[in-house]
Amino acid sequence: MSKRVLITGAAGFLGSHLCDRFIAEGFQVVGMDNLITGDLKNIEHLFPLKQFEFYNHDVSNFVHVSGSLDYILHFASPASPIDYLKIPIQTLKVGSLGTHNLLGLAKEKKARFLIASTSEVYGDPTVHPQTEDYWGNVNPVGPRSVYDEAKRFQEAITMAYHTFHGIETRIARIFNTYGPRMRLNDGRVLPAFMGQALRGEDLTIFGDGTQTRSFCYVDDLIEGIFKLLISNCVDPVNIGNPHEITMNEFAEEIIKLTGTSQKIVYRPLPQDDPKQRQPNITKAKTLLDWEPKVSREEGLKITYNYFKNFTKEELEITKNSKEFLSIL
Repeated sequence: MSKRVLITGAAGFLGSHLCDRFIAEGFQVVGMDNLITGDLKNIEHLFPLKQFEFYNHDVSNFVHVSGSLDYILHFASPASPIDYLKIPIQTLKVGSLGTHNLLGLAKEKKARFLIASTSEVYGDPTVHPQTEDYWGNVNPVGPRSVYDEAKRFQEAITMAYHTFHGIETRIARIFNTYGPRMRLNDGRVLPAFMGQALRGEDLTIFGDGTQTRSFCYVDDLIEGIFKLLISNCVDPVNIGNPHEITMNEFAEEIIKLTGTSQKIVYRPLPQDDPKQRQPNITKAKTLLDWEPKVSREEGLKITYNYFKNFTKEELEITKNSKEFLSIL
């Protein structure tokens, strides 16, 4: 019998790539998504497969899946400022109620449970690079808190179910990830820059451009998640690429890649926007034998080729979201 896995947020960026990976590994995959930010186009290629089934459901409500489950991967959540500033209550609910419901399901099915946490649990860090034993610098009532604190609660309740109920749990702290199937209008810096370049617009940086991020290509990220799931590591593990770059440098890379000649324009930095973001991945290297393999140059080319196929109408959808562009 093939092992069976439930993936929430299955129609999203990371969730859809996880579905592909588990199908390729021979699993029976149950995808679940309420499509509030996900898109069925990301998984429509899987619908003809008998190894795949899909449920349109909000995990903030009671979750039932008939039959056995070996693994549950909880990736359902708004994951960009545009999303969680528009739907703050849903963001908090999917991280709290949704995680509680799915942990209950894991307890019932005796399934191993992995949550998609985030580097945002570190807030605007005072430790650099960020290690898993750093407790973070988070504003609990700021505009980003609905996401940051939902993820921090998510980690806490997951660990509580592990210690109190003996559930097998894994916690992945995911850093900035990019690749095909990102939404152009989700507010994150890479699709924002790509969309602006393809439309011939100036590239918008919020702040002075000295803030840093560390970008991991999606295939590397998925490999890290898979290795963490099958490992024996209960404590949180950073999954990301440690190669750090400033936003000014990143904008120049995008201009060079796209062959465009736009200038860079600057806007005020949003409240609580992290100034630095770089994972220490020593634990992942040591315990999972994992580290990123795809260079940023190679990954950006693949991602750019994906976005180049968008229609003019699809490229225009980001114009309504300029006030949030490039803040991640």
